[in-house]
Amino acid sequence: MRVLGLVPARAGSKGVPGKNTRALCGRPLLAWTAHAALGAERLARVVLSTEDPAIAELGRSLGLDVPFVRPAALATDDAPTLPVVQHALEALIAAGDAFDAVCLLQPTSPTRTAALIDECVTLLESSGADAVVSAHRLPDEHHPHWALIGDAGGAVRWASGSDAPPTRRQDLPAAWHRDGAVYVTRTDVVLAGSLYGDDLRIVATDPATTVNVDTAADWAAAEVLLRDLP
Repeated sequence: MRVLGLVPARAGSKGVPGKNTRALCGRPLLAWTAHAALGAERLARVVLSTEDPAIAELGRSLGLDVPFVRPAALATDDAPTLPVVQHALEALIAAGDAFDAVCLLQPTSPTRTAALIDECVTLLESSGADAVVSAHRLPDEHHPHWALIGDAGGAVRWASGSDAPPTRRQDLPAAWHRDGAVYVTRTDVVLAGSLYGDDLRIVATDPATTVNVDTAADWAAAEVLLRDLP
């Protein structure tokens, strides 16, 4: 299986301004993802998608390929992820480089490892699934079967759609929260319009060692987690 590693990094960031090039524990935030991606054995090529010349220059210095410029329309605050991934695949296919799957690696997950990337790709290949994501198990108190959703009028209903929730913790099915570190999806599924497809699998991660850097508090948490890493 030939898998593309895709690192999306745009210039605009409101939660942590300039975060992709900002130093985190002595390295630019982007460098942590570049290091993991380039260390993964299951990625055939690692490409940076950006609209920003400074980020592109940094990416090249870190060993990432930058074969195209992301369109400005796909680099706004509200631009969804799927079209960014589709654009990258289509640009590479047009240049004669095709892949069986794409592994999306957002720089906001600096604690992700090369081993995790390889584990997700291996599961995609061995399972025949449409996609694999890294995820951690939800604690029982946050389980969707015990959650209530409110409407505009103040009424609430069970998030599961059932009339009543399970009364025993032992009756709860396993529930997972994607942690944002790794998404691996077959190319045909992405080009058909989905990052997840119909058959989605997970690789379990430890929430104590994962962080998604979107706010200043997340940045501080990442510093704590990365402080003792080489």
